[in-house]
Amino acid sequence: MSVLTPPDTEEVYYPDSDGLPMSDNTYQFRWIVLLAGNADAYFRDNPNVFVAGDHLIYPVKGRPDIRQAPDVYVAFGPRKGDRGSYKVWEEAGVFPQVVFEVWSPNNRQDQMAEKRDFYEAYGAKEYYLVYPEFPAHVEGWAREGGTLARIPEMNGFTSPLLGFRFVLEKGELTVFGPDGRQLRPPAEMAAERDAAERDLAQERQRSAKLAAEMVAERDVAERELAQERERTAQLAAERESSERRLAQERERTAQLAANSDAAARELAQERERAAKLAAKLRELGIDPDAV
Repeated sequence: MSVLTPPDTEEVYYPDSDGLPMSDNTYQFRWIVLLAGNADAYFRDNPNVFVAGDHLIYPVKGRPDIRQAPDVYVAFGPRKGDRGSYKVWEEAGVFPQVVFEVWSPNNRQDQMAEKRDFYEAYGAKEYYLVYPEFPAHVEGWAREGGTLARIPEMNGFTSPLLGFRFVLEKGELTVFGPDGRQLRPPAEMAAERDAAERDLAQERQRSAKLAAEMVAERDVAERELAQERERTAQLAAERESSERRLAQERERTAQLAANSDAAARELAQERERAAKLAAKLRELGIDPDAV
């Protein structure tokens, strides 16, 4: 049962319930849940779209007798959140733009006409009357100027605000959402959502595992690179050492060669002196070989 809200500052009481049942049969209830549930789902990420069903709308402050409780309505502008009833003056003057009524055998055409007049008078931009039982069909009105004008052909018509497309075929009414998918019962949407969440969790798990493997591979590669750099540095150090030793050996070889050249020069000079001395001895009549 709805909880009653306290009176506002003017001590005017606005009931949260009109005492009437939400639906008269399962057909009507199923369509109410289908339309409200899908509208809510499609706009769940928009904080400024409010969706409700069997919820009283009060358009005039101080007049609790002026009210309607549409089967489903969507208000663009007001924030999401719980409300006992929808008071237009508390919603920045925004009257719900899209309204659905679902026909039941207990309805009368004059009642539905009065409801349409109400929604027209207070600002609804789109109004749809759904007939769920075979042959199922839908009637629609869209605002033109100050009135709700009958939409002449509903088969294939798309709601400008909701993006819902209505298809009539062989006595059946099918509604498709903005993504082109057929509206699904809430239980099916919940199952799809659960499956998507499981898939997402598994994908995250796979991604985490792959990331861990990539990190491990990177660590191994970095260690191997560090080892290779260390080996390269060691080889470079050994090469430099070898080059230093070779340079030193070349320097010693060059020194030895220089020493050998000096010794050869000294020997040549010594031989030259000996030859001169032998020549002088022969001039003096002395045999140098006999000395």
